[in-house]
Amino acid sequence: MSVFTKTIVAGSCLLLSGLTPGFCQTAKPKPLVTHIYTADPSAHVFNGKIYIYPSHDIEANIPQDDAGSHFAMRDYHVLSMDAIDGKVTDHGVALDIKDIPWAGRQLWAPDAAYKNGTYYLYFPVKDKQDVFRIGVATSKSPAGPFKAEPQPMSGAYSIDPAVFTDTDGKSYLYLGGIWGGQLQRWHTGQYEANGSKTDLGKDKEPALSAKVARLSNNMLQLDEPLRDVVIVDKTGKPLLGGDHDRRFFEGAWLHKYNGTYYFSYSTGDTHFLAYATSKSPYGPFTYQGNLMNPVTGWTTHHSIVEFKGKWYLFYHDVELSGKTHLRNIKVRELKRNPDGTLETITP
Repeated sequence: MSVFTKTIVAGSCLLLSGLTPGFCQTAKPKPLVTHIYTADPSAHVFNGKIYIYPSHDIEANIPQDDAGSHFAMRDYHVLSMDAIDGKVTDHGVALDIKDIPWAGRQLWAPDAAYKNGTYYLYFPVKDKQDVFRIGVATSKSPAGPFKAEPQPMSGAYSIDPAVFTDTDGKSYLYLGGIWGGQLQRWHTGQYEANGSKTDLGKDKEPALSAKVARLSNNMLQLDEPLRDVVIVDKTGKPLLGGDHDRRFFEGAWLHKYNGTYYFSYSTGDTHFLAYATSKSPYGPFTYQGNLMNPVTGWTTHHSIVEFKGKWYLFYHDVELSGKTHLRNIKVRELKRNPDGTLETITP
């Protein structure tokens, strides 16, 4: 554990005057922490607690652009909480960019996993040639500190790693993000340094897909080549590049409920959190709708976790700063309809 540990009262619920102590008003969740800016929260339950692995936003005074240059994060903090409406503990810096030998700049949205007594932190960062790669770091504690492997993961690229471990013990790595996440520059299988800065501009062709591959048993490398995570409509046709309300942009997450795999993601420039379902972790996934309407701020990035019999959505907005690159994480309950579809949240 880091030398620095700080405890903060969680702001996910408001105490209403005159009502029973602990009564929770969820109409407007508050930021979980306010002493630092946080975003892209990946939440997991380890040892009976919720551990959150967010990005750590800072003010770097870099002009905003479509490549996300103003998101200049340099380290990660790990947060934990015993209860959704309880206290949040900041365990301090779990990994710093200066301790990643191959890193250049921009330490973006991470995720974490556990297997065989070790905790794994997966992270995207640009290498010294300004290409986003996926790295992995390890620790014996879910709170870190984490030690980065000396090289990025072979065969992995772009941003927003998310790890799902199935009931059979197999783990899968999902990744990808267009525009600043550079996924469009890998559409041929090789990186194009002078490729498009946004997407491929092919509105009538199948949209760029997130990628997935099974992880090796040691969780440090891919056990197979990356595959496309294809999202199709109810007729089985792939979503098109011009379908900005539904196509994948970034922020993949996978969870499983009653034997169905739910692939959720951000639509990016249209600001929805959407989801699609499949009977396989590889897909194809059938588009179902939005699980959350746009929040304040430009980006939308989330995670979904079950805790003590309920499901929760962790996400971010810009309530604290009003600036798209200085965000704050929040949580609220995620509810399902009897047929398993997700209720749409209006923040």
